[in-house]
Amino acid sequence: MTTRKLLPAILLGAGVVSVTPVMASMGNIGTTYGVLPSDIASAQALSLFNSQVSATYYNPAYLTKDSRGELTTGLMHAEHELRGDGQVLQDSPSQQVLLGMKTDLTNLTQYEHPLYLGFMLGVEKYGDEMLSFNSQTSTEGQFFEYGRQPLFLNLGGGTQLWRGLDAGFSARITLHSEAELVASSTLAGETSYETLNVSAKPSIRPIFGLNMDFGESFCGDDRSCWMNGLEAAFSYRGYSNTNTTVDSTITIPGTVVDPGINLAITTIDSYQPNIYAAGLAYGRDRWRVGVTLEMQEWSSLEEELEGDTIKDQAVEADGDARLAFKDIVVPRIGGEFHLDDTYMITGGVAFSESPLDSTGSLEVNYLDTDKWIVGVGLTAQYTSVPILAYPVRLDLAYQYQKLESREFDLYDRRSPSYPAPYGSGEVDGEVSVFTGSITLKF
Repeated sequence: MTTRKLLPAILLGAGVVSVTPVMASMGNIGTTYGVLPSDIASAQALSLFNSQVSATYYNPAYLTKDSRGELTTGLMHAEHELRGDGQVLQDSPSQQVLLGMKTDLTNLTQYEHPLYLGFMLGVEKYGDEMLSFNSQTSTEGQFFEYGRQPLFLNLGGGTQLWRGLDAGFSARITLHSEAELVASSTLAGETSYETLNVSAKPSIRPIFGLNMDFGESFCGDDRSCWMNGLEAAFSYRGYSNTNTTVDSTITIPGTVVDPGINLAITTIDSYQPNIYAAGLAYGRDRWRVGVTLEMQEWSSLEEELEGDTIKDQAVEADGDARLAFKDIVVPRIGGEFHLDDTYMITGGVAFSESPLDSTGSLEVNYLDTDKWIVGVGLTAQYTSVPILAYPVRLDLAYQYQKLESREFDLYDRRSPSYPAPYGSGEVDGEVSVFTGSITLKF
């Protein structure tokens, strides 16, 4: 028999809602930073036109652009310095190990029609923390998008529909967990007869991509055709989140009899909205440039949070204390240049408006600002490597995100000043992302 506080026993026993500040977030690596170094380097401007395995997240149709198989592994380290009134509120890093594979399944069928499959995996804290999760209120304020990221998993494929026209479909997989705790306790918090059941089921959300190579479709063998090198792409990424439900029943003999005290918690984390992305790319032998526009439907998160027992008061509050979101459009522009047959440099810039439409959120106190994103990267592809029969690709990238200044008010119902804010301040910050990967072709 062990003495412990009831609420930590329920939450930590379930292993799904943290009561310590691990600083998980509503973001994921794909939208917040980028998946592979090539995506991070271009500020995701060229991600719709990336034939690497990260295409399963951005545009699965582009898996068809390179018929060779790939095995990719990489590491990502995102360093945060997020400030409120000059004080650092969050500096815990996000550290991901990345694994991906892409292969040609054409030979498994009786037809010669091309069919490609890929999957992408990202795990927090270099593989030690698969299910990073945090949902809490905050008196100091908490940043909306940055922090440790939960399990990132995508699986999908692509094929050619017509000459130059490719389509792809993939799934983003997150986990929805349920925990049930039944126990008897003394008034001192000493529990006995505990029963704990934890289960999880996958939540599968769709990703669809379409790509058109105008040169391949309309120019044929005419090398002088102006449409050679011109591509357009569209993708839809369905909303997803990590959802956790904790249901506990506690009885205290002689004080609280059966059916006991019931504590039910339902909360979400790492929410990704519906994202519609469209882009154009144009390239020649040694260079390529691209522009992408993303429309992110963050306004739907308000309805999701109405069922969140930890954060629902923020979207149900009145006046300036009410948490509100808006849809945003993110423009991205990037390019790549081949220095020679081995080395290529990539760069990109993007501007992301904050989806927070309010400057206050009762007790949750979310903080977020508009941000500029700049990336740069170096790729080396070695066609001849000892022992190996196929090329090897190495990628390194750095991304800098500048969070612009913005004023926020802090609200708490326990404050004597409520419904007025008990504090306010200016928030800003910087994020630096370092990443590298190695890709084996086969």
